[in-house]
Amino acid sequence: MIKGKYKHIGFAFHMTIPVMLGYLFLGMAFGLMLQNAGYNFLWAFLSSVIIYAGSMQFVLVTLLTGGVSLIYAALMTFFINGRHIFYGISFVEKFKKMGKAYPYMIFSLTDETYSLLCSLQVPKDMEEKKVFFWISFLDQCYWITGSVLGALAGQYITFDSTGIDFCMTALFVVIVVEQWQEKSAHISAIIGAVSGIVFLLLFGADRFILPALLCAMLVLLGIQRVEFAPDKQIEIDGEK
Repeated sequence: MIKGKYKHIGFAFHMTIPVMLGYLFLGMAFGLMLQNAGYNFLWAFLSSVIIYAGSMQFVLVTLLTGGVSLIYAALMTFFINGRHIFYGISFVEKFKKMGKAYPYMIFSLTDETYSLLCSLQVPKDMEEKKVFFWISFLDQCYWITGSVLGALAGQYITFDSTGIDFCMTALFVVIVVEQWQEKSAHISAIIGAVSGIVFLLLFGADRFILPALLCAMLVLLGIQRVEFAPDKQIEIDGEK
């Protein structure tokens, strides 16, 4: 156990090792895509510092090269990362107690960081808010490092990167499978799948994402409203 003021960093690093391994490789994949799209490692660094949106950064490469409008890009970002609104609700009170770190904690709440914070058991001799901050900060550092390394590799090492963007699809598949196995109810996954299939058939592969995400969001919000009604409760994702 690291003593003194560094014990919080040491504990946070130990807890974030699995995220580090994933973020380094995913970040490198993003950096490679960005470099191949004509944007060097400085763009990879700045986007990971300022945007830090994981899956949305992969989509960003397509948006940059596709010449889409700002309105479309904003809507796409909202629908893809809109789930973070619901993540943040469960941590609002804890984050408010963190003072100046409050805005950063909101900004840095990714899927993986959220999962860590939800299941975290802070030792009695440590301050929870410090552990929370270092976990969030280290996770972003891993992503920044990976994206810069990927962009540099793409700049100085020539190789065929065809298919590298599939890593994000593979990540989503793994996340869905893990959530399906962990939860006793699967209503969210089923709603998302049905919505995607319906709008894919209606609008085609190039136009179905936004309406499918909007539909799934509205349906889940409606279910949440029923769930929190005083006289009604239904089970969503294994929880009442």
